[in-house]
Amino acid sequence: MNGVTGRMGYRQHLVRSLLRLREEGGLDLGDGTTLWPEPVLVGRREHALRALAERHGLEHWSTDLDAVLADPSIEIYFDAQVTSAREEAVKKAIAAGKHVYCEKPTGTTLAGAVELARLADAAGIKHGVVQDKLFLPGLLKLRRLVEGGFFGRILSVRGEFGYWVFEGDWQSAQRPSWNYRAQDGGGIVVDMFPHWEYVLHELFGRVRSVQALTATHIPQRWDEQGKPYDATADDAAYGIFELEGGAIAQINSSWAVRVNRDELVEFQVDGTHGSAVAGLRNCRVQHRSATPKPVWNPDLPATEAFRSQWQEVPDNGEFDNGFKAQWELFLRHVVLDAPWRWDLGAGARGVQLAELGLKSAAEGRRIEVPELSL
Repeated sequence: MNGVTGRMGYRQHLVRSLLRLREEGGLDLGDGTTLWPEPVLVGRREHALRALAERHGLEHWSTDLDAVLADPSIEIYFDAQVTSAREEAVKKAIAAGKHVYCEKPTGTTLAGAVELARLADAAGIKHGVVQDKLFLPGLLKLRRLVEGGFFGRILSVRGEFGYWVFEGDWQSAQRPSWNYRAQDGGGIVVDMFPHWEYVLHELFGRVRSVQALTATHIPQRWDEQGKPYDATADDAAYGIFELEGGAIAQINSSWAVRVNRDELVEFQVDGTHGSAVAGLRNCRVQHRSATPKPVWNPDLPATEAFRSQWQEVPDNGEFDNGFKAQWELFLRHVVLDAPWRWDLGAGARGVQLAELGLKSAAEGRRIEVPELSL
């Protein structure tokens, strides 16, 4: 596990996924056997790795990635490093014959991401990319509605994502400073457009075109040492995506917006037969038979409580942590050859959309998104 000293790698992948599996007694493979994950922590900071290992009672950690990859007892390489370091490390893991699972984006360029997918296929290893939002309770409920035909013909998808990330001067920032420096691989497009690609692709259809406008709303921020720096990366992106089948998606992504919605991300889907609003956990619907008939009259105050006219979609089941759920699927894929479709090719599609989104913003035009040939 390379990069677990970072916030996401530590909290979601190590603590809430693999260590949680160990707390539960391992992963039941359904045939009387149990898979027991044994994490090997890898990183550059020896003191941080030692502290994590001691905190969680783990035996294995190293600052020498090459030595770890040379160990035949280690079967899977996981990468949650900063994006700029990912390609080289994943190539090494593929060359060493390890199965690969990694965070997104899988590369700093489309060419690099495609090369990783092709190298992994040629090596005959199992490979995957984290696509955690597909496993959120709210989006699982939304998928249930789509597959059940609730919407009729889907017309549009509108997404709002983001929150105010403090500048770092009078309150510390909630995200690392490299996120706001383009030269270090930062930017909200390269971070979030890969997410929007797989969410749209899996639930509503392949993205056929993109038109984006980006902005750096906060031009100066303060780093972890309290020093000011120029924010050179985009901190907001406003995207329009044409989907296969004719639906139109509009998604706003921003680290310079104050939240006036129920959850940090929400998607509204409108169809001929009904609509839904889904967030991280909740999902509300309004069927056409229960749709009110508002009349525009700016001279009178609104008489309808519009939010109260929507119905909550029940859980109808238990939802596990999304990162852990996908880890379990990947481990089953490696050990049992269970079905798996979120490979490095899917990761490359996310990088492609981010790259074309930035190109669209730079050139001020709509750009077609061709199907990738891997």
